[in-house]
Parts: sequence; C-alpha cells; structure tokens
Amino acid sequence: MTPDEILDRHLSEVHAAELLRAIEKYLGRFVAYPAPEAHLAHTLWIAHTHLMDLWESTPRIAFLSPEPGSGKTRALEITETLAPRPVEAVNATPAYLFRKVSDPDGLPTILYDEIDCLFGPKAKENEELRAMLNAGHRRGAMAGRCVLKGKTIVTEEFPAFAPVALAGLGNLPDTILSRSVVIRMRRRAPTETVEPYRRRVHSTEGNELRDRLATWADEVREIPDLSPPEMPLGIADRDADVWEALLTVAELAGRGWAERARAAAVSLVKQAKESSPSLGVRLLGDLRQIFGDRDAMATEEILKGLQGMEEGPWNDMRGSPIDSRRLANLLKPYGVGSRNVRIDSRVVRGYSREDLHDPWVRYLPSGNVADVADVAHPNEGKGESEAPFVADTKPNVVASFKRKTGEYGGSEVFGPTSRAPSSKSATSATSATSCPRCGGEGCAWCDPAAQNLGVAHA
Repeated sequence: MTPDEILDRHLSEVHAAELLRAIEKYLGRFVAYPAPEAHLAHTLWIAHTHLMDLWESTPRIAFLSPEPGSGKTRALEITETLAPRPVEAVNATPAYLFRKVSDPDGLPTILYDEIDCLFGPKAKENEELRAMLNAGHRRGAMAGRCVLKGKTIVTEEFPAFAPVALAGLGNLPDTILSRSVVIRMRRRAPTETVEPYRRRVHSTEGNELRDRLATWADEVREIPDLSPPEMPLGIADRDADVWEALLTVAELAGRGWAERARAAAVSLVKQAKESSPSLGVRLLGDLRQIFGDRDAMATEEILKGLQGMEEGPWNDMRGSPIDSRRLANLLKPYGVGSRNVRIDSRVVRGYSREDLHDPWVRYLPSGNVADVADVAHPNEGKGESEAPFVADTKPNVVASFKRKTGEYGGSEVFGPTSRAPSSKSATSATSATSCPRCGGEGCAWCDPAAQNLGVAHA
C-alpha cells in the first residue's frame, strides 16, 4: 500500500468516525439506553440503512420492554429523523407497505411501533405483515399476490427487502428475534436524565445528520471491494448475518469503532440467547445441570430433579408438574427418547448422556463464545501472535476519499496534523501517544519516514 493510499484510508476512517460520533451523541441526548452496547448498535444500524444496496441481509432492530414508558417510541422518533425515507407503519395495511418497499425512488425505512399488537394471539388478520417482516431481511425476498385487473386475475411479485425498526411490549416470536438486534429497554431511573424531544425543535438537527450520512454513503459506494468484517468468536450463522452489515459500518470508521462493535455484538447476542430460550432449550439446559457427570439417569430421578428446581417452569405445566409423557414429548424433536439404562445393578427406564450429548452441543452454549473484554481489547496481555483477532490483520476498506474541507458536512478535515509529521513529531507520536491509525504498532503515517510524503490537507 502506498503512502498516499494509507493517508487516504486514514482520512476516510477519521471522517466516518467523526460522523458516527455525532450521531451517537445526538441519539444519547434523547434516549436512555440500557447499556452502551445498545447505544452503539442503534448508531450503526441507522448508518447501515443508508447503504442498503450493499447488503445481502439487513437486521431488524427491536426495542422491547416489559412496561410502557420505557423509551421505545422515543427511539423510533429519533430514528425517523436520521434514516432515509422513513415510514411510520402503525396500522399500515400490507398493500401499502408492499408498495412502499417497491417505490422506485428508493427503499423506505419502516418504523413499526406497537409491534406486540401484530404478533398477539388475536392478530390472525396480520399474517401478511408477519410474513413480510420474517422474510424481508434477505435481499431478493418476494411477496407474491394475485391481483384482479378487469376480469382477469394476474400474479404480481413485490419485493420485501427493507430495513425495519420495531418497538413493542413483551416479546416477539423467535423467527423475528433471531433476525434482530434486540434492545431491552427499561424505564429511566431517577438518576438518568435525557433532554425532552420536540420534533419541531430538534428534527432539523437530525435531518442535517441524515444528509451528511447520505453524502458519506455515496463515497462508500465508490469503494471497489468491501471486505467482509472480522466476526468475533462465537458469532456465526444467523447471528453473523444479523451483525455483518453493522460490523462493516464500524470497520469503515477504523479500529476503535470496529473493536467496540465486536464487543457489542458478543454482549447483545449473549443477552438475546439468555433472555429468550424456548421451553425445549430450557429443558436441555436443566437436564445438563441435573445429570452432572453421570452417564445415565432414571426417568423418575430426572422428574424429581426438574420438579425440585424452584425457579423452573416444571412444577406448573398446564396446572400440573411435568410427567414422563410431557418429558418425552419435549425431547422427541431433538432426537432423544427414553430407553432401558443401567443404574448400578438395576435396569430401569431412563435417559443416557450419550443420547443427550448431541443436542447439548448443538443447542446450548459451550463456552466458546468470546469474552466481551477480550473482544474489546484483543491484544491486552497477549503476544501479537496469540491475539484472537486484530482489526487491521487485513485491509478493512481502502477508499480514495477526496481531501477537501467539510465534504461530510463538517467544518474541517480531522487528522493528526495539518501536514505529514516531522521526524521529531512522528517519534513522539509512537512513543508517548498512540498513532490514531495503527495504535502505535508502526505505519507509514507515524513512522519518521512519513515526513517525506510532503502531503498537506487541501
């Protein structure tokens, strides 16, 4: 990579980081997030909506809470000022949304409040909307419909791919949660304060940031090859689909944002898996705890162990404790059934570790998910060769961004200096203060030889 390319890459990352910081600050003024990871995820999700033509999959972002007044609707209101072509979809009909997604002017960003009404037990009439939300995360997903034109019935296909933000009480079906970045909102504590949001006063500031995002997105589209992001250990399959676009946005803003995003992905994925296991997965986890190191257990002993779990659901299965028939029915989908097992000198009906081992491995956490601290600081306390990953082990993205003042709507081009560093300043930068580009590991920007670049900010 030439020195000019390194400088261009640094400038592009600094611009992206400055813009994301402004968005993050704007969101934090009006929304009380449950954790910094949720705040960061919302910021990256908004940025990804401006680059929809680059993604194969778009995650839903779901703001959920157990009680009203937890900031869910406010999060959607702020999103509306920042996202491209926002559509507030409360009580929207399927035909309306299908046609909005098909709009030739560009994809809308669908903001769906009170989503709990769409998935409640009395919401059978909303099957078309549910199908759209389920399938629309993937590029190329289509909704087929029969349309009457005159006296002829013809078939039409409507695209369903679009970014969607959801807000509601309670929970959502697993088919939606598994495709979502889930943010569990909560009511503000007395010590938590945010600014009152007034659309007529504050929306203009959000719209200005939206315009800057659009300008930045046009520059990103000029990058010839966007490399896929580094995935943290344990983020795979559908979780990787959910986070790929957000991690790519973070890598566009440089190492610091990439490391924060990976830590947020690990944290939020872990929370999502812990907060909403199915009854079958809950049973597998409790069985692993009951079994301990035993090779087999009698059905009667297993039932006694399950019923002895005070916080478990097994004492009230539709009004009565779990029995052998219910146990067998819950384990059958996982390929596990009862059989004759030997317990000491007795042969009884029960379950073996051998049969349960496969679903335990497949459906329960195995301890191979990266720790959040390791993701946030991958090199801390480790040799370089032992680090699980380093944000710059491969080029994130290299873009030839135009060097001019305020091209993203800001007032100046941010950089470590207005000119390439001298030998003295470069030496001090690597020893006393880490280079913003390479973190002090050494690059053409902070190396003393960089003084020969002779490049000034235009």
